Amino acid sequence: MDERKPSLAKRDALFLSLAGVFLTALVLGNVIGTTKFVTLFSIHLPDWLKSLTPSLVRNEDIYIMSIPVGLIAYPITFLATDLISELFGRKKAQLVVWIGFAMNVFMLFLMSVGHWLPNTGGVSGGIQLFEGVYEFMVGNTIASMIAYLTAQTVDVRLFHFWKNLTGGKHLWLRNNASTMCSQLVDSTAILTILYLAGNLGDNVNSVATLIILIINSYLFKFFFALFDTPLFYLGVRFLKHYDEDPSGHSLYESE
Repeated sequence: MDERKPSLAKRDALFLSLAGVFLTALVLGNVIGTTKFVTLFSIHLPDWLKSLTPSLVRNEDIYIMSIPVGLIAYPITFLATDLISELFGRKKAQLVVWIGFAMNVFMLFLMSVGHWLPNTGGVSGGIQLFEGVYEFMVGNTIASMIAYLTAQTVDVRLFHFWKNLTGGKHLWLRNNASTMCSQLVDSTAILTILYLAGNLGDNVNSVATLIILIINSYLFKFFFALFDTPLFYLGVRFLKHYDEDPSGHSLYESE
C-alpha cells in the first residue's frame, strides 16, 4: 500500500472543498448575474476597426470590454469540475453538475418564498434592493440553469473524450479543449435566452448587439481558460496522491 496515499477522509474533504468552490461560484454568479456590467479594459480603435464596432461597446474610438459581473465567478466552476474530473472521475464530476443544478432550483425557491411573503412595513431595511435583485435573479437563474446544465455536461463529456482518446496523456489538451468549447456553448445559450426574455437592458435591442456581448463574454472565458491551465497543472500535481480516477489512467503518464 502506498503510504503517500491520503486517507479516505482527506480525499472526501478535497472532493467536498472542490464541490464547495464550484457551488459557491455558481450560486454567486446567478444571484448577481446581469445586475451590473463591468469594464475590464478599454483600447483605442483604428479607423477601419471603428467602423466595424457597434457603438454599444465603444465610446467614439475607444473599445470597451464589458461583461456581466456574475461572469467573473463563473469560469472558476469549470476549473473546479476539471479538477474533479481529473482526480475523481467523470461520474463524480457529473454528480456535482447535477447537484449544482438542484442548488439553483433550491436557491430560486428560497428567494421566491421571501418574495411572496408580505413585507413588514417600517422594519425592512432594503425592500427595493431585495426586489430588484430578485427580479434579475429569476431570469438569470432560469437562463443560467439551462445554459449551465448544457455547458457543464459538454465540458465533462469532452474532457473524458479527450482523456480516453489520448490514453490519459496531454493534460493541457483535454483541459483547454473541453473548457473552451463548453464555454462557447454557455455564453451563447445564456445571453441568447436573456436577450429573448428582455433581461439585458434597453440598449441591447438587436442581434448584432447580442453577438457583441456573446463575443465579449466568450473572450473573457477563453483567456481565463488559458490562464487556468497552469493553475490546473499545479492543482493536479500538488494533489496527485488524491487521484482515484476509476478510468485507470495515471495522472502523470509521459506527455
